[in-house]
Amino acid sequence: MLGHQITRYLESIRRNNPMPVNVALWDGTEVALGQDHKVGIRLTSTAAARYLIRPSMKSLGEGYVEGHLDVAGKIHDILEVAAALSRHAHPDSRGRRPGWLARHTRSSDRKAIAYHYDVSNEFYSLWLDPQMVYSCAYFDSPQTDLATAQTAKLDHICRKLKLSPGMAFLDIGCGWGALALHAARHYGVRAIGITLSTHQAGLARQRVLEAGLQGRVDIRLQDYRDLPESTPFDRIASVGMFEHVGLKRLSDYFRTVTRLLKPGGITLMHGITSSDADSREVGMGAGEFIERYVFPDGELPHVSLAIREMSAAGLEVVDVESLRRHYALTLEHWSAGFEQHFDRLEHLVGAQRARIWRVYLAGSALGFARGWMNIYQMLAIRSPDGASPLPLTRDFIYRPR
Repeated sequence: MLGHQITRYLESIRRNNPMPVNVALWDGTEVALGQDHKVGIRLTSTAAARYLIRPSMKSLGEGYVEGHLDVAGKIHDILEVAAALSRHAHPDSRGRRPGWLARHTRSSDRKAIAYHYDVSNEFYSLWLDPQMVYSCAYFDSPQTDLATAQTAKLDHICRKLKLSPGMAFLDIGCGWGALALHAARHYGVRAIGITLSTHQAGLARQRVLEAGLQGRVDIRLQDYRDLPESTPFDRIASVGMFEHVGLKRLSDYFRTVTRLLKPGGITLMHGITSSDADSREVGMGAGEFIERYVFPDGELPHVSLAIREMSAAGLEVVDVESLRRHYALTLEHWSAGFEQHFDRLEHLVGAQRARIWRVYLAGSALGFARGWMNIYQMLAIRSPDGASPLPLTRDFIYRPR
């Protein structure tokens, strides 16, 4: 009976919205939803049927991660089919409104960061660039390799901040230390990088020693809320950080940045944002999948909300740049690297976690390419008297030093 219901449902999709996918049921029945079958989906048992009835990116992703759905084909094609199935079932693709429920205490933030980042350094090293920069790269062209694009991103940030020798530079959410090391090595700053990930801090400190920069780069396992205000910084960067802060605490975060920044100082906020003006999560269930399996308590503000809260905190936003297309390219590189090393990654973290990351990276590449979310660099100054440390034009960002 259940098999017959599923078959009828799939046949209705084939009539109304054909797709290049073949679905195999637990009893061996197969239903082709269109021609040129690029993707195969197999329901492993009757229990798997619930993931395919009124499918969403959340239900399909959950079914795959939990082992109820097996898939075959290129991961890009698989995600395209999942999006098409979800769109067919949910014509209104908007995500949920922000609930303002995430606590974002020191303890909950530490646990969320540990869940995402403290997998293992080897896990990340297999699909990131050699510097292990886990944020959007900056491409001169689609043909630019990932390592070159990541170094270009680090330099792009340093140029925007107008770093110069002797400056005190803070990197909030420093990851494995690439930006702090680049800034100290090439711009002569004294850098402090903070992270809540013990794995990241350990490797970053090791890299500081290997670079001979232990007198100029200090990596700390520290919450941004615990930084003393008695020693403010000339420059502050926040890369991939405010997504973890939470919408409710966004104003507190930017006020903290303002207090830590010297008058006349410059800060750069680099973060993923919602494409929805009301800061809704990614639609078709994708946001719910990410929240459950990838980024617990992660919340994306719309860029207008981020700018509003930065302004309210006493920062003057002077430049805003969308890197959405750059992040789509970055994620394509990461996803390709993940596919290349999938067997090793599965051995390292287990089948379920490997499947989570496989879906997340390929799905995010699709999401940024389609404009489901965005990512911005927002440059701001603390200027209580109206004076600016920046030139009148953007030439300083793009001219060679």
